[in-house]
Amino acid sequence: MNIPSDLKYTKDHEWVRIEGDTATVGITDFAQSELGDIVYVEVETLDETLDKEEVFGTVEAVKTVSDLFLPLSGEIIAFNEVLEDEPEKVNTDPYGEGWMIKIKFSDAAEIEELLSDSAYKELVGA
Repeated sequence: MNIPSDLKYTKDHEWVRIEGDTATVGITDFAQSELGDIVYVEVETLDETLDKEEVFGTVEAVKTVSDLFLPLSGEIIAFNEVLEDEPEKVNTDPYGEGWMIKIKFSDAAEIEELLSDSAYKELVGA
């Protein structure tokens, strides 16, 4: 299981890459393997400002649909449109081409509440 050390994580299995005042978000390798083949990613919150832990979209796999939870409060400024035609990128490259959204976060203190790679490994038993 791939859990990069340069990312932050949530208990809901999202990963977060911080770059300045922007965060890129996707679901972890663990989450995509648990979901199975992903067939659709829906994000209808582009350009909206949401609070941490609000639902920002859904990911649909062959066997289930799961909500996606915002890891940091802020405005959703980008959606990975590649996923509209190739949702399987979440399965094949969850930390790269399978990213989902970018957030302009509003409270940098919330970053400290995210999990480190070692804490996330402990959470999933890796």
